[in-house]
Amino acid sequence: MANYEVIVPKLGESVIEATITKWLKNEGDRIQEDETIVEIATDKVDSEIPSLVSGVLIKKLFLEGDTVPVGAVFAIIDTAGNDKVVATEQPVQEEPKAASCKSETTLAALSGNPVFEPETIVPLHEETPSASGTRFYSPLVRSIAQQEGISFTELDSITGTGNDDRITKQDILTYLKDRKTGIKPVEPPVAIAATANPVVASPAIQQIIPGEDRIVEMDRIRQLIASHMVKSVQTSAHVTSFQEVDMTRVVQWREKNKDAFQKRENEKLTYTPVFIEAIAKAVRDFPLVNVSVDGTKVIIHKNINIGMAVSLPNFNLIVPVLRNTHEKSLLGIVKSVNDLAARARISKLIPDEISGGTISLTNLGSFGTLMGTPIINQPQTAIVAVGAIKKRAVVIETPDGDTIAIRPIMMMSVTYDHRVIDGSLGGQFLNRIVQHLESFDNTQTI
Repeated sequence: MANYEVIVPKLGESVIEATITKWLKNEGDRIQEDETIVEIATDKVDSEIPSLVSGVLIKKLFLEGDTVPVGAVFAIIDTAGNDKVVATEQPVQEEPKAASCKSETTLAALSGNPVFEPETIVPLHEETPSASGTRFYSPLVRSIAQQEGISFTELDSITGTGNDDRITKQDILTYLKDRKTGIKPVEPPVAIAATANPVVASPAIQQIIPGEDRIVEMDRIRQLIASHMVKSVQTSAHVTSFQEVDMTRVVQWREKNKDAFQKRENEKLTYTPVFIEAIAKAVRDFPLVNVSVDGTKVIIHKNINIGMAVSLPNFNLIVPVLRNTHEKSLLGIVKSVNDLAARARISKLIPDEISGGTISLTNLGSFGTLMGTPIINQPQTAIVAVGAIKKRAVVIETPDGDTIAIRPIMMMSVTYDHRVIDGSLGGQFLNRIVQHLESFDNTQTI
């Protein structure tokens, strides 16, 4: 018998342990190379651990809910096994559990609002109710379903060939192939429709009756968000300053370049990279906003690492971080923004990509909001918020007199920690961002 020890891989420089959230294989199950064995969670992201070898799982060394150090052995696979066998050692007894509610992605740094619009996809949660009870959908299956626009009810109708009727990658690919040829499965006799809230509570309250109140448990991510927000308000003295921005030059530049950029790079050209570039320039002018607080000590950060809040399809948030933004060109920022946002939505970020931010940006305007006062993302001391760009009649001052013109105007705010940033510094910092946006070079190419 050739035994292979499966260990918890390195999950990022700041991650030293992980919690086992769900075993996908039982002792005695046959495992193929690259097949997922277990799902784990850290305080930053949720991950799947695949097997690097083929064989039979003969021993699970930890239960669901146990915390395991990075590098520790958590399972043993017999690489010589060819068939499904019954483990000869004492099996780990697992208590039956009610359907838990887990989000696709754990967040490390949270702000008050998202920077990107969520995709128009019916949200799919990790453990989804089906006609027969609770049905598991792996992140890979959910990702394919989201990309192909498969609704909850449609996904629930697919016959699974995996363990416990689970849908495998091949199952959903076969279904997509059949769907294109007009072959559709029979709908199950009972189906619980997906709701706007992807969180599912215990089986006793899964059935939602129209017109009646319902009780749902916060999922693990929403609990982290709640704790993080409350802690921030209790820690920092929040102050918010507002200013209007004439976005004429930025809007002209984007309109002139977005179609060519989309055709050349197959990526969208949004306003977000322009905001990030302006923030990085302003931070260079006012480095005392790029700080964090440790007791009575103020840590002034050399690098400008800007976090951008991204809204996920399941209505949770995650904040990927653009590191060393001050060293990037505008094209480099565009590429980084699009890459991080895309991978954030399919749970492909690593812990180091959602930690280490020194200041944050949140785009309230993505959903039509004019202005807002986001909560500071601890241990940072400032967060910039941008609202919707609206055409307005404004007064234009010229040497020859004042005139009224129609301009695209945006409200911008900066919320800062009054323990270390006073109104004078906060106001000057905000004003400098505005200056960079209003003097944006709309003749540059990208």
